Amino acid sequence: MAATGVNVMLAVHEKKTAAVDLYRPLRQYISSNFSEREAQMAEDDLNSVRQMRSDIEKPPDPSPESRRDLLLSYFRALALIEPRFPISSDRFHVNSLTFTWYDAFKPSKKASLQSIHLEKSAILFNIGAVYSQIALSSDRTSPAGLKQACNAFQSAAGAFAMLRETVAPKLAALGGGTVDLSIECAGILERLMLAQAQECFFEKVIGDAKPPGICSKVARQVGLFYEEAYAALNAVPLNQHFDRAWISHVQLKAAQFYSEACYRFSLELHEKEEIAEEIARLKIGLSALNDARKSVKGVAPPLLDAVSRLESQMNQNLERAIKENDRVYLMRVPLAGSLVSLPAASLVKPMSMAEVLDASKERLFSNLVPDNSTKSLSRYTEMVDDIIRTQAEKLQQGSEITRVKLKEMDLPDSILALEGSISLPMDLKEDVEAVQISGGPSGLHSELQQLTDLRRVNQELLVQTEELLQKEANEDAQFRTQFGSKWTRPQSSTLTKNLLDRLNRFAANLKQAADSDSRIERSLRDHSSFMSILEHRPIESALPSFARPIMSLDGNEDAIVGSLKQSLRQLENLGAQRAGLEDMLKEMKRKDDILPKLLATSGSHEDLFKKEIAKYDSIREDIAQNIEAQEQLLLQIQAQNEDFAAVFNLEDYKVARDKCYKQITAAIAKYREIKENINEGMKFYVTLQDAVNNVKQQCSDFIMTRNIQSREMIEDVQRQMAGLSFSSGYPNLQRNASQPPADPQPPPRASPAPPPYHNPQGEHPGPGFAPPYTNYSQQQQPPPYHGPAGQYQQYGQPRPGPSPDYGQPAYPGWRGPYYNMQMPGSGQPQQQQPFNGPPQYYPHQGGYYRPQ
Repeated sequence: MAATGVNVMLAVHEKKTAAVDLYRPLRQYISSNFSEREAQMAEDDLNSVRQMRSDIEKPPDPSPESRRDLLLSYFRALALIEPRFPISSDRFHVNSLTFTWYDAFKPSKKASLQSIHLEKSAILFNIGAVYSQIALSSDRTSPAGLKQACNAFQSAAGAFAMLRETVAPKLAALGGGTVDLSIECAGILERLMLAQAQECFFEKVIGDAKPPGICSKVARQVGLFYEEAYAALNAVPLNQHFDRAWISHVQLKAAQFYSEACYRFSLELHEKEEIAEEIARLKIGLSALNDARKSVKGVAPPLLDAVSRLESQMNQNLERAIKENDRVYLMRVPLAGSLVSLPAASLVKPMSMAEVLDASKERLFSNLVPDNSTKSLSRYTEMVDDIIRTQAEKLQQGSEITRVKLKEMDLPDSILALEGSISLPMDLKEDVEAVQISGGPSGLHSELQQLTDLRRVNQELLVQTEELLQKEANEDAQFRTQFGSKWTRPQSSTLTKNLLDRLNRFAANLKQAADSDSRIERSLRDHSSFMSILEHRPIESALPSFARPIMSLDGNEDAIVGSLKQSLRQLENLGAQRAGLEDMLKEMKRKDDILPKLLATSGSHEDLFKKEIAKYDSIREDIAQNIEAQEQLLLQIQAQNEDFAAVFNLEDYKVARDKCYKQITAAIAKYREIKENINEGMKFYVTLQDAVNNVKQQCSDFIMTRNIQSREMIEDVQRQMAGLSFSSGYPNLQRNASQPPADPQPPPRASPAPPPYHNPQGEHPGPGFAPPYTNYSQQQQPPPYHGPAGQYQQYGQPRPGPSPDYGQPAYPGWRGPYYNMQMPGSGQPQQQQPFNGPPQYYPHQGGYYRPQ
C-alpha cells in the first residue's frame, strides 16, 4: 500500500523465479532438429535470450521503468520462441527445460512446469505489476503525475486482461500454475487497476471543480469497479488467498465511492431544491459507510481519515437538509428501494498490449522456421480471414439494417416517450450540456458587461494619452511666447502629428467597435426569450409530452403497447446474439493456431486445412439463422408499430417534438453566434489596449526627451542673456529636433503597474471565456522610444514610468506587434517611428470588429 495525501492505492509485487539456463537446451534442440550450422548462426540470439532471462532473475536496474522495458523485451522473445521450440516432457521436444515461479501473494507456494505457458503467464503478470508500481510512484498532486498514474494503471489493467484472456487459459489447460496466475486472479487485478485509474479521473474532476453531477457519475463508476473486485475476492479460489488488509481495503473503497457518489448527487439535488431525495441519498450513503467500517480491519489510517471526513460532510448536509425540509419544504422522504440507481460514467479501459508486445518486427531465430511451413500457414490464415471477414460483414449488415428500420419507425423512442423517458438525440444533448456548462444564455450578460468595461478602459487610455501630448504642446507654446526667436526648438505639432494620427485612428476604430457592441447587445436582448429554452435542466423538460389518448373506444392500448414491447425485446435478444457470434468468431480465430500441426505433418497439408476449416461451419449456420429470424421479426414490428401510431396519434407528437428539436438547435446556433462575437470583441479590446499603451509609452518618452531639451535650452538662453555664449557646448541644439537622441539605451523600466482591467485572482473572466494567452506578466519589454540616459541622470530625475492605472495590457502575457520593434540598419535600438500604415492590432478578421 502507498498513499498520496489521503488517496490510498494498491500496487502488485512481482513474482519471484528460480534460475534457469535457456542456452544449452535450446541450442541442443537446434543442433538436433535443424543443423549444427544453424545452431552456430543462432549463437547471438541464444546469448541474447540467456542474458534477458538472467536479468529477469537478478535485475541490473531495479527502477520500475527499466524493469518494464526488460519484461516487455523478454515477452516478445518468448513469443518467438514458442512456435519454434516445443517445450514439454516429450523426448522429441525441449525436455530438459523447467520453469519455476513463486506465488506473488503467497511466496511459500510455487509452480514448476516444462511449459512456456508458465513462463509467459508469469512475465505478463510481472508486466502488470511493474505498471502498477509506476502508477503508485507518480506524483498525483500535479496534473502530469496524475495523468501518468492514470495511464499506468490502465496499462496494468491491459496486462492483466491479456493474461486473463489469452495466456492464463492455456496454462490452466495444463493443470499447473499458482493461484495468482489463474483466470480469476487476473480478472480481479484487472478490475482493481481500472478502479484506481478511474479514481485518478475522480481526483481530476474534483480538482477541476466540475459540476456535482459529473463528479457523482465518475465516483459511482469507481465504486462499481471496486465492488466487482470485492465480489471476486470473496469467491473461490481467491477467498483464502489474499491478505485480509487487501480485502478490507477494497471493501472500504467500494463503500467510500458509493457514498461519495451519493454525496455529490445530493449536492446537485440541493441545487434543484429536491430536498426529499437529497435526504434519502445522504442516508443511503451514510448507511453504506457505517456498514463497511464495522467489518473492515487493517486498512491504512489515511483511508480511514478520508472516510471520516466524507462522513462528517454528509452528516452536516443531512442535518441541514432535514431542517430545511421540516421548516420549508415539508416533502415526504422517499424509500431507498423506490430510488433509481445512481448513473455512472466509465472513463477508463484496459490499455491494449498488442502493440507493445508485438513481436512481428523482432528478428530472433528468424532462420529456424521451414519455408514450406511458413507458406502453408500463411495460406491457411488467408482462408480463415476470408471466412471471418465474410461472416462479420453479415453480422454488421444485420445490425445496421435493424438500426435503420427502427429509426424509420421511431422506435424505441416513441415507447420510451410514452413511459416518460424522453431524451434528446445524443449529439443535440451534448451541445446543450456544453452550452449549460459554459454558463448558458444568462451568462452572456456578464460577458457583455466585461466587453463594456474593456471599451471604457480603452477610451480612458486614449484620453490620457491625448492629454499628455496636449500638455506638452501647451508648455512648448508658453516657452515660445516667453523667449520669442531665441526659442529655436521645432514646434510640438510638427513632431506629434503621426502620434496624433494614430490616436485618431484608434478612436475611430473604438467607435466602430462600440457600434458592434451595440449590435451584440441588441441581438442578445432580442433573442433572450428565444434562447431561454436552453436554461431548462434537464433539457428534456422542454420537450412536449406523449401520453395516452384521452378517450378509448375498445381499451386495447395496453395490448398494442405490450405486443410491440415484446417484439422489441426479441429483436434486442437477436442483436445480443449477433454480438456473441461476432465475439465467438474472433475467439475461434485467436485460438486457431495450427503451426505445431503443420510442423508435425509430413504429408499433404490440404487434408489438414479441410479438417481445420470445417470447425467454422457451425457458427456460419448460426449466423444465417439469426439474420433470417431478424427479417421476419422486423416485418412483425412494422405492422405492430402501424397500429400503435394510429391509436396514440404518434404523428402529431413527432411533429411537435421535431419542432422543439429545431428550436433548441436554432437557440444553440444563436447562443454560439453571440458568444463568438463577444469573444471576438474581447480579443479586439485587449489587443487595442496593448497598442494604445505602446503609443502612450512613446508619448511619455517623447515628452521626457522634450523636457530635457527644454531645460538645456532655457539654461542656454539664460547664459546668452547674461552675456555668455556656449553655443558650441550644447550639441543637442544642433541636432535635428525631430529625431530622438542616439545615446545609449536607458536602464530598463520598473515592472509595470497592475492592469486597469483585471479579474480578481482565481476568477474566470466570464462564463465560457478562456483568453488565449500564457501568463508572462513578469517579463518586461524595452520601451519603443529611447531617450538619452545621460540626460536622465544629469537632472536626477527617474525615467517616467507608465501610468499607475494603465501601465500594461488588460490581460498580462499578451504581446502584440507593437512590442520590442526595431528599425532596420544598425543593431542598436532606435526610436520607433510613428506608424503611418494601417493599424495591425487585429488578431483576426471577424465580422463585428473588422477595421473600415
